[in-house]
Amino acid sequence: MGRIEKKVSEGTTKYYWYPGDKREWKRAGIAVGIGVATFLVLYMMTRDLLPAVVGATSVTAGVTGLNFGRRDARALTSFPNLTGRAARIAAVAQTGRAAWRGLVHGFGGAAAAVLILNLPHTGIIADWILPVVPAVVGALAHQAGMLFEQLPSSTATAGPAKEPVPASEGAK
Repeated sequence: MGRIEKKVSEGTTKYYWYPGDKREWKRAGIAVGIGVATFLVLYMMTRDLLPAVVGATSVTAGVTGLNFGRRDARALTSFPNLTGRAARIAAVAQTGRAAWRGLVHGFGGAAAAVLILNLPHTGIIADWILPVVPAVVGALAHQAGMLFEQLPSSTATAGPAKEPVPASEGAK
C-alpha cells in the first residue's frame, strides 16, 4: 500500500492511500508509454490500425508481463513458512496480491483481444491469430521476468553432484 503525505498546516498532515507501490505505478506508466509510442510509430509506418494496435498491445503486455514476473518471483522467494498464525496471515496477503496481479494480467490480455477483434479487418489471421498475440507475449514475458529474477540466486549442494543414472538402468 502506498501513501502520499501532504502537510496542510503546522500540526495537520493529510494522508492519501493508493494500492501498490509508487515504483510499480511508474513501471506501469512506462509500459503504457512504450505501448503508445509503438502504436504511433507503427501507425505512421503502415497507415493501418491492425498492425499498430497488435504491436502496441503486445509491447505493453510484454513489458507488463516482465514486471509482473519479476514481482511474482520476488514474492515466491519471500513466501513465509506456514508455522505460525502471523505467517499464515502474511501468506494469505501475498496470495491475494498474486491473485490480483493475475486478474489484472488476464484482463489486459482479454481487453487487447476484444480491441483487436473490433478492428475493421476480416480473415483467419485477423480474427483468430492476432487477438491472442498480446496475451501470449505477456505470458512469455511473465516467465522471462520470473527467470530473470531467479538468475542471480544460486544454490549450493553438500558434496559433489551425483552421476545421472541412464533411463535403461533405472528400470532394473
